Amino acid sequence: MGYLTFKYRKISGVCHIQSIVSFVEAEMTTSTHMALSIYPISEKAVTIAFGDSISEALMHRITNFDKLILERSLPGLQTTVPAYNTLSIFFDPLQVLKSNLPGKTCREKVSHYLEQLNETETTAIKSESQLITIPVCYGGALGPDLEDVAALNKITTGEVINVHSSATYLVHMIGFVPGFAYLGGMSETIAAPRKATPRAAIPAGSVGIAGMQTGIYPLQTPGGWQLIGQTPVKLFDPARPVPALLKAGDRVQFKSIGVNEFKDLQNRADAGTDN
Repeated sequence: MGYLTFKYRKISGVCHIQSIVSFVEAEMTTSTHMALSIYPISEKAVTIAFGDSISEALMHRITNFDKLILERSLPGLQTTVPAYNTLSIFFDPLQVLKSNLPGKTCREKVSHYLEQLNETETTAIKSESQLITIPVCYGGALGPDLEDVAALNKITTGEVINVHSSATYLVHMIGFVPGFAYLGGMSETIAAPRKATPRAAIPAGSVGIAGMQTGIYPLQTPGGWQLIGQTPVKLFDPARPVPALLKAGDRVQFKSIGVNEFKDLQNRADAGTDN
C-alpha cells in the first residue's frame, strides 16, 4: 500500500484516516469591497449568491465566508450549506428576533449581520487542504459502465482509466448525501451524461461520471451516474470523529488497483486492521 497517502487508526472496528502526507495551508482573506446578494429561501433560512460561475477562487471565497460565520456565530445559527456559488444559512427565527442585531424583522437582522460580516476588516484564515489518494478498481462488476463511457468517447477502457486516474481533482462542495464530494477538474475526453434510467441502489464506494464531473458514492443510494469503478475506502463513517473523509477545498487523486488488491483492502477495512 505504498501509494496510499494516509495511514489508518482503528476506531470502533473501522479504519480512520489519521494523517495526510500531502498537506497544504492556504491563506484566504475576506473581501471588503464585494457586495452580497442575499435572498430568503424560507422563514428560517437565507442564501447568499456569490456569482454565477464555478471556479476555485469562488469556492475559496465561499469557504472563507462560511468560516467567518461559524467563528462569529449568528444568534440562533443552526447550520450552513455551502454550494458551488452560494452559501445558505439556516437559523432559529425566534432567537434572531430576540437578539440585539439591528433591524425590526428577522430578515433585516440576518441581512445586517451578513453585510456587516462582509465589511469586516480583512481577516486571514488558515484552511487545511488535504491531498488524498484514493485506490479504485476500474471496470468489471465494480465499474459496469466503463465500456459505455469508453465507447461514447471513442477511446479504449484503458484510456478512460488513464485519464481518470492521472488528474488531480478539487472538491468544490459536499452534497446529495453525507460525504458525497463534487469533484472538479475532470477531462472532457471522458465526459458522459447521466444514465437515462437511474439505478435503484448503487454500492458505497462506487466511482461515477456525470457530465464533466466525477464523484464517489459514500453510501448505498439510488443514482444515475455512469459507474466506472469502486474504492474500498470509506468516504463516510459516522463512527469517525469527522465522519466525512473529504471537505471543500481538498484535492483528490485516484490510483488504479486490481480486483485482488481491492478485496484485500476492503477486508482490512471491514475488519478494522491497521496493516
